Amino acid sequence: MDVSLVAGIMIPFAGTTLGSAMVFLMRRQISRQIEKLLLGFAAGVMIAASVWSLLIPAIEMASAQGVTAWIPAAAGLLLGIVFLLFLDRMIVRLHSDITKSKNMRSNAKNTAMMVFAVTLHNIPEGMAVGVTFAGALLQNAQITMAGAFTLALGIAIQNFPEGAIISMPLRSEGRSRKRAFVYGMLSGIVEPAGAVLTILLAKQIVPILPYFLSFAAGAMIYVVVEELIPESQQDDHTHIGTIGAAAGFVIMMILDVALG
Repeated sequence: MDVSLVAGIMIPFAGTTLGSAMVFLMRRQISRQIEKLLLGFAAGVMIAASVWSLLIPAIEMASAQGVTAWIPAAAGLLLGIVFLLFLDRMIVRLHSDITKSKNMRSNAKNTAMMVFAVTLHNIPEGMAVGVTFAGALLQNAQITMAGAFTLALGIAIQNFPEGAIISMPLRSEGRSRKRAFVYGMLSGIVEPAGAVLTILLAKQIVPILPYFLSFAAGAMIYVVVEELIPESQQDDHTHIGTIGAAAGFVIMMILDVALG
């Protein structure tokens, strides 16, 4: 693989790693206000990335293929949402089964389930990066290499608070800084793996590339609506999450339009 391509698909993982490394710099658990700001910011970034980096290219690509433009976008988005809904249901069921087991300690099982849940949610993000780089490598007019790097950067920005949100609570629960960092970092390892797999299968998925792009968008939007926004709006000072979402959306929109 080209060095620049490898660097591109590793950008989101770098975001998770840097976010997880915050556990070495902060002595206490991240404040609730900062957490709300980061969650809102991540939500704004993911919404903008879903629209400009995934849905719009999917619509343009489908139109260029002679397909009714809105069908792949609508179908793929709904499939992405349903897929994440299924994963969430499966995670809840697995957590329920583990809770009933007497062979695992409570802290260990809670940590494992949290990392498992975040890892599953990172798979579609890795696919999104892989799909955009695949489209750029195939010289698709709707996707440029700059646009692919922009999406990777946007997901990395979203992954930074995600890594911190995993590692910091683990530290506050008594885990060592090193272990908390490793748990946070490992939650993002599936992203480059998913990206590489998607790129390797690029030529086979060209006809359905618009569906893949929309699927990734649906999965990302599900995470925003189901988790990031509700969490950022809990308790007092809900405006902090709203401000973060606006900032994240605008920054990602500017990056996408300026560089894509």
